Amino acid sequence: MEQKLEHLKCRLAECGSLAVAFSGGVDSAFLLKTAHDVLGSRVLAVTIRACVFPQRETEEAAAFCQAYGIPQRICTVDPLQIQGFARNPKNRCYLCKRQMMQTVLAAAKERQAAFVAEGSNMDDEGDDRPGRQAAAELGVISPLREAGLWKAEIRELSRQMGLAAWDKPAYACLASRFVYGECITPQKLAMVDQAEQLLLDMGFRQMRVRMHGNLARIEALPQDFDRMMSEPVRARILERFREYGFTYVAIDMQGYRTGSMNEG
Repeated sequence: MEQKLEHLKCRLAECGSLAVAFSGGVDSAFLLKTAHDVLGSRVLAVTIRACVFPQRETEEAAAFCQAYGIPQRICTVDPLQIQGFARNPKNRCYLCKRQMMQTVLAAAKERQAAFVAEGSNMDDEGDDRPGRQAAAELGVISPLREAGLWKAEIRELSRQMGLAAWDKPAYACLASRFVYGECITPQKLAMVDQAEQLLLDMGFRQMRVRMHGNLARIEALPQDFDRMMSEPVRARILERFREYGFTYVAIDMQGYRTGSMNEG
């Protein structure tokens, strides 16, 4: 693991100057902090603000940069204005990631950063990731993957560095909560966002709320099932989800997992 970290630092030093696509998650936080340690003021964090990301993510990203004195640009992108995105096709992630990375590249150009980097790692090799294809096509580098770092290693190195995000739950944009082909609207995004925020506020840290028409399918960790079904927790979830606009609420017996919308 230490050899991989040194490999990463050498790769970042070779860049000379760098803009990091920074979401505030564990991977991009580790990449950004390591890049800042190596390159100092020659690093720029570029954070995308969009309707598919909860506001808390943007706020946490800004707080991270402020805490470490890292220059940051926050750029607004509206994915619903990207042609074809709202129809939620199989390449939805590709369409969105390409637009967002083009925005990051524009910010990097203004800052005269030589490279743009994003935070995917070795774990991302196993699932369908069209967004990674878009980044590669635009010349965006993936230093964590180049160094051969896995998510567990990134978390451990982040813990050793004292980064608060080291144990932050994995997160994906809200658009990934919808069945392919189901139209994505601001109202539906808000329903999912409110539902997941409620579960977070209730202490369920690793979960997803997938939307199937008017049904909410909750993916939670199996060890959380008993508490989720206990009273008055169950009643509160059901009541609030119905207030948000869901008619039916179900718990997925397989539990939380990434990429479940690709299973069919």
